[in-house]
Amino acid sequence: MSERSGTSGTGTADRDGGDGQELRRNLGFRDLVVYGLLFIAPMAPVGVFGTLDAKSHGAVALVYVVATVAMAFTAFSYAQMVRVVPQAGSVFAYARAGLGEGAGFVAGWMAALDYVLIPAVAYLFSGIAMNELVPGVSRWVWTALAVVITTLLNLWGVRAAARVGFLVLAMEIAVLLVFVVAALVVLARDGAERGWLSPLTGDGSQGAFALSAVIGAVSVAVLSYLGFDAIATFAEEATGGSHRVARALLFCLALAGLLFVAQTYLVALLEPVPSARLAAEPERQGSAFYDAVEASVGTWLQDLVAVSKAIGAAFAALAGQAAAGRLLFAMGRDRRLPRALARTSSGVPRVALLCAALITLVAAVWAARRDDGLDHLVSVVDIGALTAFTLLHASVVGWFAVRRRGAAVSWWRHVLLPVVGALITVAVIVGASGTAQVVGALWLAAGLVVLVVQSRGRGRGPAGAG
Repeated sequence: MSERSGTSGTGTADRDGGDGQELRRNLGFRDLVVYGLLFIAPMAPVGVFGTLDAKSHGAVALVYVVATVAMAFTAFSYAQMVRVVPQAGSVFAYARAGLGEGAGFVAGWMAALDYVLIPAVAYLFSGIAMNELVPGVSRWVWTALAVVITTLLNLWGVRAAARVGFLVLAMEIAVLLVFVVAALVVLARDGAERGWLSPLTGDGSQGAFALSAVIGAVSVAVLSYLGFDAIATFAEEATGGSHRVARALLFCLALAGLLFVAQTYLVALLEPVPSARLAAEPERQGSAFYDAVEASVGTWLQDLVAVSKAIGAAFAALAGQAAAGRLLFAMGRDRRLPRALARTSSGVPRVALLCAALITLVAAVWAARRDDGLDHLVSVVDIGALTAFTLLHASVVGWFAVRRRGAAVSWWRHVLLPVVGALITVAVIVGASGTAQVVGALWLAAGLVVLVVQSRGRGRGPAGAG
């Protein structure tokens, strides 16, 4: 297709020839949604509920309503670009098409930071949860074991991993439904601990409703959504065309937003601790969801949620590792990273997957062996993704409004919405922690050095080597 050959630094022969660089199309709509939801995790708010409740003055459900709307702009930009650049590599391929080779590399480089660290955080969550259930085994051992098992599934093939992932996702949703039913029974029997509208308006313990507090909490809630964009990295393995990938992106985000709003609304009604106390005692925030469930329903549900979280986190990492492998594959195929990363076996990018798994294993085990390891990982995990999202929005404008000026341009769809989306992601970056901003800046600086070195190398190469 013309977009594909016209936006690449290499020819189509490099991509689709018989040199072991072709991916198999065997993922349907359900498989794509499974990967997206696995990466996000249906119960993602469990770990951050207490923090969001304290920051938003109790309006935690409203936080997720606003965050879903904010992320919808990014999902819409992905849906626009996947239709014109249906390639593995996701934002790397989109920025290259809309903004040029250099911007494409920077977008892929920044997204790589996100795709490597998010699985590391998920593996660490799994290791911590399993260590709580079996204290005799160190959490770093559980963490490493989770990496090995999910890596083997990914090496087996994307279709096999999707089948196993579907079972895990079904288990997570079943546990979530059990929680919803149990919460409704308790609320019908005993009533709510807080006002029925408090999850949307605040619980009043920190004064009147404050929109600024809700917006501040949104910058943290966005972490729950990071990963839905992994669906776009499977564009070359999806059946039914790029429109199916776009539809899966939008559907996954909408479903995740619905699940997040529902569970945080219910647990906020069950929460006996006011948001002001959670804000004053931050050590209570991490276990706030579990504590509310145990106090209102019982220990059995708390344990069930903990087991589901342990298994679900490992398979969220599986989806993240698969996406990271395909990003490295695409950048290797276009000679922006070592060419060996573009090798495939039976349609599986095994070299790229093993590379992603090794980096993730080192980061996750390092963090698991340190008391402050989780804090270090979480503090920087969103910077890469948000920077890449910003370049994604710019790519929509660049492709439709600049590079294709002769074609019909929808100013609200191809200019207004992406610009608003970019403003949102930039605002979240500005509101991130200082540590995250420093790490993001250093990673970006390293990427720019690599880009300059590559550009000089290409300039000295033989004609047509590009």
